[in-house]
Amino acid sequence: MAHLAIIGTGYVGLTTGACLAHLGHDVVCADIDEEKVAGLSRGEVSIVEEGLGDLVLEGLANGRLQFVVGALEAVSDCEAAFLCVPTPQGGDGSVDLSFVEAAAAEMAEAMPPAALIVNKSTVPVGSTQVVERVMQRTDVKVVSNPEFLREGSAVRDFLFPDRIVLGSDDQEAAEKVASFYDDIDAPILITDPASAETIKYASNAFLATKLSFVNALAAVCEGVGADVNDVVKGLGYDRRIGHQYLQPGPGWGGSCFPKDTMALLHIAESGGYDFRFLGGVIAVNEEQFNRVADKVSKAVGGDLSGRTVAVWGLTFKAGTDDMRDSPSLSVIDRLLADGATVRAFDPTVATHRGGLDERVAVGSDPLVVCKGADVVVVLTEWDEFADIDPAEVATLMAGRRVVDTRNLLDRDAWAGHGFDYHGIGR
Repeated sequence: MAHLAIIGTGYVGLTTGACLAHLGHDVVCADIDEEKVAGLSRGEVSIVEEGLGDLVLEGLANGRLQFVVGALEAVSDCEAAFLCVPTPQGGDGSVDLSFVEAAAAEMAEAMPPAALIVNKSTVPVGSTQVVERVMQRTDVKVVSNPEFLREGSAVRDFLFPDRIVLGSDDQEAAEKVASFYDDIDAPILITDPASAETIKYASNAFLATKLSFVNALAAVCEGVGADVNDVVKGLGYDRRIGHQYLQPGPGWGGSCFPKDTMALLHIAESGGYDFRFLGGVIAVNEEQFNRVADKVSKAVGGDLSGRTVAVWGLTFKAGTDDMRDSPSLSVIDRLLADGATVRAFDPTVATHRGGLDERVAVGSDPLVVCKGADVVVVLTEWDEFADIDPAEVATLMAGRRVVDTRNLLDRDAWAGHGFDYHGIGR
């Protein structure tokens, strides 16, 4: 059992802290937001993430998990401090390390002798050296330990990972961090810091590549009359390719893919390489947002002016309440620019609006937003949308048109109730 500090209780920090406490460690999570710390100390988890609330309550009940204001109290007697602070993206794709540097500076004098700092935040190549320079403590080693948590399944991803990656120039320090994961059955890769940091960016960029590929393939399928669902099924049976991340959609987004692909472009440029291939992946994604908006426009006759669009789904994926860089918002912005009135519903979006345009009315259920609408557009793959009765929707709408960007709905059932159904790649 180790005494660990978690600096930052955002998505990554809270999941990391709760899971490490579940593994038997004593964990102190620090944040600068006093109200948030008070809420977490009462077991109140504000983000939607399966199983996370239960782990927080478990840790509070058995005393292995606590929350404090500020990093100083958290690190005073820790064996290792995990940096889980924001790393926002600059306009040129570079990563802003100011939060990382500020946290390291705050902890510099308070860290116990020979303690470790673990970079859990997504940071560019060379960040371990940045932290070491700020700390100015030769006895405190820095280990890179990138996270590979998917929103909606973060707890499962932490406790049952595909791999654990550690990067350090000090083998003993890396092995010490590896020991924190002794109860997890997964391959552990110990490498140098630059390689560990690159692995994180490369993983997300490759997954984004698969998504852009399948969306471009869907456009081909539409052009030649093929069904992308069957084409992808045939692709996925090839063990060299697999089925994962080959589902067509409105485009990819979220808190990781857009930021990490742009960051890898910037890292490549800094290293003297023009990563044009990855630039094409990003361009295809932007093109997909336009294709979906055009598909909606064509469904109502080619002109969205004065038309009402009912949108089902605002979060970037089902199972979360996260709208950061959601493809839904990118598509909605284009619909609004073309003159449409947009009403939207999402199971986890009620009061917070994220980057949603203020002109969009958020409804209380999926049927309410369909009243008088000319077309309904499915933008997030919530399972409950597939259970909605098309007959009931038909009685509410002004027009019977549906654009299903997730190929989620039963095409035959909707067509059977008089709907003009438009999927992706079908």
